[in-house]
Amino acid sequence: MAIGVTTPNLERLLGIMARLRDPQHGCEWDCAQTFSTIAPYTIEEVYEVDDAIARDDMPALKEELGDLLLQVVFHARMAEELGLFSFDHVAAAISDKMEARHPHVFGNESDEGQSREDRWESAKAAEREAKGAQSALDGVARSLPGLMRAEKLQTRAARQGFDWPDADGAAAKVFEEIDELREASSEDERMEEAGDLLFAVVNLVRKSGVAPEDALRAANAKFERRFRGMEARAQGQFAMLSLDQQEALWQEVKQSER
Repeated sequence: MAIGVTTPNLERLLGIMARLRDPQHGCEWDCAQTFSTIAPYTIEEVYEVDDAIARDDMPALKEELGDLLLQVVFHARMAEELGLFSFDHVAAAISDKMEARHPHVFGNESDEGQSREDRWESAKAAEREAKGAQSALDGVARSLPGLMRAEKLQTRAARQGFDWPDADGAAAKVFEEIDELREASSEDERMEEAGDLLFAVVNLVRKSGVAPEDALRAANAKFERRFRGMEARAQGQFAMLSLDQQEALWQEVKQSER
């Protein structure tokens, strides 16, 4: 299917953002924004892209990708106004990075039998070293969702040999953390031990060969589906049922899915 030339539309979008940010003739709200105030919208748009993909809604995906592109343009415009870089610099930087990370495609190097993940991680590690990285954990974004960041930190540490030899050790650590959470006597202790428990569970799931984020999303979807099923069976009276009656409905819904 012919899509057509996209450059004029990209230039149009860049021009729209420049006009919106114009101090004399632009939009007051757009002019008032900064990197920090726009960042939450950027994160939201990423999740909306992910949601459209999960729903297999291609018209929505097209729209959400446009919203996400707007965020890139917005940040690049603010940077350009500060004399830092422009959208063209952003596009050039990612182009250079992708070519450098695929020397077996854009250069003369062979893949030397490496997996895609090994090649990618080796290239990223070289980039971090070139930027003066002091630790194997450098570059793991602090703003990542906690579950995702925990997995990335553990994976980085594992590449340095700091990892349980098998899932049994990780499982034992989970039980240890459960006991410590039970024994915690203050709010600060409970906070710390709860974090340790969640971190240990992520480690166990990772060692079991399962992506923690994917597993939790699937569990969320299952719970939501079953809870809605209970509500439907209760015909608007769910909150008025006893816990035993609600549990009976839960079991009914579970049986209906088998």
